[in-house]
Amino acid sequence: MIQIPPSAITSWGSAVVFVNVLVTRLGVPLPIIPVLLFAGSAIAAGLLVFSHVLLAAVLAALIGDFAWFSAGRIYGARLTDFFSRRSLSVDASIRTTRNLFERFGIAIVAVAKFVPGLALITPPLMGTTMISPLKFVAWDAAGTLAWASFWLLGGALFEQQLAMLLIVLRPYGASILDVLAASALFYLIYRYVLRWRVRRWLRRRVITPRKLSELMRSNSPPVVVDARKCADRDEQGVRIPGARLLDPDFLESIDIALRAATIVVYSSSSDVAARRVSRRLRAKGFVNVRTLYGGLDEWVRLGYAVEPLPPDFDAMGASMARS
Repeated sequence: MIQIPPSAITSWGSAVVFVNVLVTRLGVPLPIIPVLLFAGSAIAAGLLVFSHVLLAAVLAALIGDFAWFSAGRIYGARLTDFFSRRSLSVDASIRTTRNLFERFGIAIVAVAKFVPGLALITPPLMGTTMISPLKFVAWDAAGTLAWASFWLLGGALFEQQLAMLLIVLRPYGASILDVLAASALFYLIYRYVLRWRVRRWLRRRVITPRKLSELMRSNSPPVVVDARKCADRDEQGVRIPGARLLDPDFLESIDIALRAATIVVYSSSSDVAARRVSRRLRAKGFVNVRTLYGGLDEWVRLGYAVEPLPPDFDAMGASMARS
């Protein structure tokens, strides 16, 4: 095991913080908090200068965030759509960021780093808006300054506890590098297990447009349920062929004879509306309910067939049985 001399920490500590923050902000799944905590501990021990480490962290975060902001400005919604199609968790983060941005404005950039799941997606999403680069950098710098200071000061505050940890590990030949390597390993394992659990959940609860198209051509096609609001139906004017129209606010009218059937619910896009309806259907005893990933928007984008809404769809909206 490698023992790090104090002179090496003094010479390279700020550089290590800079590289770690930069690659993390660019999207590499590495733990960043342990590095900042140990840097704060080194600051308290007099091995590093707070202003130097803080400047390194802020500059690295600004470089990484502005790279994503520029990518969002260049590629627009195509970039965020790409992220959405790859992961439902990212899709949820995008929706959350958009909702927070509509409510609080550009200030969301300053607090995004403190919210798991929002830190990475916020810069490219802000790039798709009309926010000026200068305003984005100003708010991002303020948020990064607060975020880095919080963890550095936390490491300085618990300097004695971290030093005791290293004293306990030293007889076994361990050092700060070993602790950081172990943290990185456990973090990667955690991310892998989390991704595996999400994908397993998706297989049970979500169906892709391609799979739905295949099932609709099989001998036992599923019951496709259009759970859009009437306003969304008016705007789009089409539905998936044969889809039963359902008002999501009136689920009491659902035909109980469909409880044993395979049901696929969709809304306009991959938002929470269809999933909410799916959860309510499962709560009512419908055992095999799945949500169409991407909704009607993704179905249309991939080129699958649609049909015009029936002329009397307003009267049919509250009943699945009549469709």
